[in-house]
Amino acid sequence: MSELKKFISETLKTAMRAKEKQRVTVIRTILSECKKIEVDERIELDDARVLAVLDKMNKQRKDSNQQFIDGGREDLAAIEQEEMVIISEFLPTPLTDDEVGEIVKAAIAETGATSMQQMGAVMAIVKPQVQGRADMAQISKQVKAQLG
Repeated sequence: MSELKKFISETLKTAMRAKEKQRVTVIRTILSECKKIEVDERIELDDARVLAVLDKMNKQRKDSNQQFIDGGREDLAAIEQEEMVIISEFLPTPLTDDEVGEIVKAAIAETGATSMQQMGAVMAIVKPQVQGRADMAQISKQVKAQLG
């Protein structure tokens, strides 16, 4: 079992003892998503894959939150916001724009990319380094800006 998954399980136990209902629900959802992938693919998730699951869940909550705000449902948006906070506890510290820029610059240098046709190669190098620490849309903008 990955270290991150162990940490999430321990946090679940602590939340259950403290009777934090919302927190328990969100953490169980995280663990069930991980378990679903493990059963479907017959693998044991490593930390990188658990981070990808957390990142995906956080992005889903962010999208839902925006849709609820646009629809005038602040009550539901608040719930999504609370879930994002809980999920974010398990994600590493987000990268700053400068740090992202440096990672992208290093990937461009490593691949020798000079045009937008080579963006995929750059993204393939950058993605594992920033998983869970930066929004891929932000990364894509940085790559386009530096290649463009």
